[in-house]
Amino acid sequence: MSENTAAPAKPKGKKRLELDPRLAAYKGIWVFVEMERGQVHQVSWELLGEGRKLADILNVELGAVILGGSSDELGAAARSAFTYGADVAYIVADPILTDYRNEPYTKAMTDLVNKYQPEILLLGATTLGRDLAGSVATTLLTGLTADCTELAIDPDNRGLLATRPTFGGSLLCTIQTLNYRPQMATIRPRVMAMPEATPECRGRIVSENLQMQEDDIIAKVLEFIPDDAQEQAQLAYADIIVAGGRGMGKAENFRLIWDLAAVLGAEVGGSRPVTHAGWLPADRQIGQSGKTVRPKLYIAAGISGAIQHRVGMEASDVIIAINNDPNAPIFDFATYGIVGDAVQILPVLTDALRSRLAVNRRAG
Repeated sequence: MSENTAAPAKPKGKKRLELDPRLAAYKGIWVFVEMERGQVHQVSWELLGEGRKLADILNVELGAVILGGSSDELGAAARSAFTYGADVAYIVADPILTDYRNEPYTKAMTDLVNKYQPEILLLGATTLGRDLAGSVATTLLTGLTADCTELAIDPDNRGLLATRPTFGGSLLCTIQTLNYRPQMATIRPRVMAMPEATPECRGRIVSENLQMQEDDIIAKVLEFIPDDAQEQAQLAYADIIVAGGRGMGKAENFRLIWDLAAVLGAEVGGSRPVTHAGWLPADRQIGQSGKTVRPKLYIAAGISGAIQHRVGMEASDVIIAINNDPNAPIFDFATYGIVGDAVQILPVLTDALRSRLAVNRRAG
């Protein structure tokens, strides 16, 4: 092709995505309220808080979907859902749903979606939620964005903008599944803020039946064996976390992390390279491929602040970063930064805090 006949360059800018008119009937935002043995997982309330914001932008109802074996337990969960922002609760009570099994839960959820047609469906990225989300999305032939860190609404087309890390946590990408309904996303616990409950709020309950018999289900529940996790890290709901990274130098130096945590009554965490190196057990990893945390105070010692780690802890109320590299990414979003060797700074910090706490106890 000659130089004179070359096609002109396309203008740069955002491509406008148009909604398929056949999907215009889908309205409303739903949150799956996860229950196990009568207890609601806290991520459900976190998602209702986020769902309320999205529903207000779209001017639609916020619905809570609650599945289980006891109508009394589901009714109590529905009343709690109203206090966290839900306008309506869709409940399916059936003995078959007493314990989670993928097949009946998928049947109950997809039947509800096909009947009431929500435009957005949010689930917690828990073990149960991830299992259910994948099978529901597959059955409904719709899109699913997993492990999101941020949700928003595209003002041009009412589409869900779901942001998540990609390429091993090195980048953030925003995904739209515009011409599919419902638009589905999973969000890990503690990514979204816990909303304030409004006890006087009320809503309506819509009850449906499960169109399924026990004989139709292959998987059977033979016994419930509780998971004894008392010795494992409880990072997700810790108020104070002291975390170490590769900048600590070697495994032996992590005793400085543990010493400071003991003084503060804190949990201990670490970055992915640290757990991969065996300096900390895997259940203490913080980041996209580990735990997501939201403490009141997060002390990061020797952590550079790569995106993979950042998405797991940036929602902390106060972040104190200690790093000998003044250009480390963590200083871009830390509340307070200390440039220096964490191995030298931590013992001094620990002693100072121990002395201050002792004075406060004597004064109290």
